[in-house]
Amino acid sequence: MKMLMTLALAAAMMLGAATGANAIDFKAKGQWIMSFDYGQHANFRSNQDGKPGSGYKNEDEFEARQRVRLQLDAVASEALSGTVFFEIGDQVWGQNDTGGALGADSNSVVELKRAYIDWMVPQTDLKVRMGIQGLALPSFTTNASQILDDDVAAVTLNYQFNENVGLTAFWARPYNDNYGYKWDGKQGYQNYMDNMDMFAVLLPLTFDGVKVTPWVMYAAMGPGMFGDVDSKFGSAWTRASRGLQSGFYGTDPLDSYGNAFWAGVTGEVTYWDPFRIAWDVNYGSASYADQKMNREGWLASLLLEYKLDWGTPGLYGWYSTGDDNNPRNGSERMPVVSANGNNDFSNFAFNGNPYIARECILGSTMVGTWGIGARLKDVSFLEDLKHTLRVNFMGGTNAPKMAKYVRENDALYKRGVENYGMGGDAFDPIYLTTEDYALEIGLTNTYKMYDNFTIMLDAAYIAMWLDDSRNTWGKNAMYGFANDRNGVYDAWNVNLSFVYSF
Repeated sequence: MKMLMTLALAAAMMLGAATGANAIDFKAKGQWIMSFDYGQHANFRSNQDGKPGSGYKNEDEFEARQRVRLQLDAVASEALSGTVFFEIGDQVWGQNDTGGALGADSNSVVELKRAYIDWMVPQTDLKVRMGIQGLALPSFTTNASQILDDDVAAVTLNYQFNENVGLTAFWARPYNDNYGYKWDGKQGYQNYMDNMDMFAVLLPLTFDGVKVTPWVMYAAMGPGMFGDVDSKFGSAWTRASRGLQSGFYGTDPLDSYGNAFWAGVTGEVTYWDPFRIAWDVNYGSASYADQKMNREGWLASLLLEYKLDWGTPGLYGWYSTGDDNNPRNGSERMPVVSANGNNDFSNFAFNGNPYIARECILGSTMVGTWGIGARLKDVSFLEDLKHTLRVNFMGGTNAPKMAKYVRENDALYKRGVENYGMGGDAFDPIYLTTEDYALEIGLTNTYKMYDNFTIMLDAAYIAMWLDDSRNTWGKNAMYGFANDRNGVYDAWNVNLSFVYSF
């Protein structure tokens, strides 16, 4: 409630300023989402096959939730403006912790999602953005980077040399002054080397019917950036988030920074319009003093599509490197900072739904997998009504032997035993080997009832074939999918969202 009052006061102050400063133009944007889900999966089920619900999300088969976003822009001129962006929710209906229970005034989550200023260096075309902002590496296939696509505190520079060549550079600080380290169980230095700093350069090139963007990014990662560190055990795996290390605990010295490097070439060809070719090729590595924490790999994707009057059919595919059968030499999966964008290839298996429906059943990214898919996008036979149909067949690229370590760690976790050899949450959340396969079918329908009001009905189904031999997962596969019929594990979900945007 205090945060809501603070938000209202801030809005009132900005509106009041508008009356006294005619030179400032205040613009408001917003979005309300009401979302309803029904489905079955280990992460959201009530009771099926005589088994109670389970899973890390602890959701029911049916869930209702909502989210509100409010953005205020203070525009002084084309050369100067400021933006503040608030998010309220997600609020699960009936849940006290999120403010959705009776009374609706308990623990409402009000977030400062973005807050930044835009300005131009006088007498130049150099644009500067400073503050908490949405930052994403380029992607022309999925339209969502599989490495970095999230809100982060940063300084971004953008300069357009001419109509063909531009340059973007940024410094971002995802983590700093959150943790510290202890000395033999006693409190030691606070905020000691717990920062992560990222530096990137992008070179967008635009020509007649061709766009290409090569880019590079480097990150320095302090030993205490992601958790308390006890010098008795050295700098453990908490020095990195789950996407930046192999999944095995390490013992790095407390005086060394980890190093991460990424590079990529993304682009599209529309010269033969309405035919379009798009590609993304990304490489990344993260290295530490302890080699078994290292992570290095690549991910490439390709999209072919042809735009017709009634829709856009397309074919696409991707391949990512996976772990070999030696867990002590680090991971062969590409490191990930935070991929929170909307993956156009999948609304259910990966992080693809544009609103707040259930997703990421196989993982938040495509790292460690391969796949091929076909889709009919934006098919429309009636005005304001569009449909998108997707069919994806995919598998893992990780060695089957690695399933043994994931399976053993999962069993220890379920028994409440802490496993000091492996960090299970580094395998996000389903770990597919070369012996595992999945089929996803999804249908998305959007109806624009009014200019600012959209209704979306999204239905998706996933079937998985997991190798239950002793060499891989065994008879008791770690994945508690909704049903197990002759070795087939499946999950499905139907989402109905009502979205008002202005």
